Amino acid sequence: MTFAEIERVIGSKLPPNSPQYPAWWSNNPTNNVMTKVWLAAGFRTEQVDTKARKVVFRRVELSSAEPAPSRVKKLGRPPLFGALKGLAHIPPGVDLTQPADPDWGQVYE
Repeated sequence: MTFAEIERVIGSKLPPNSPQYPAWWSNNPTNNVMTKVWLAAGFRTEQVDTKARKVVFRRVELSSAEPAPSRVKKLGRPPLFGALKGLAHIPPGVDLTQPADPDWGQVYE
């Protein structure tokens, strides 16, 4: 596909740097947001020619097009979440939005 054909399909202009840098067209899902879109649709890019403003999209099996799952274990919450709960008490009538030093602004006058 030419870059102009791609712009017609997506209904908008490609990012300004996309025609200049072949790396933008790589199949690395962390490279840019659009890479995830064509991988999720079951395509991979090949034969990127930035001078001729063309790229080949090859259909692949969806399972091989999806990015590899992360090996990092995702936790629901950080391990210390809530560790200090109940240790700080705010007396009634204290306004936490009020400056601690009412004269702090006078330093700059």
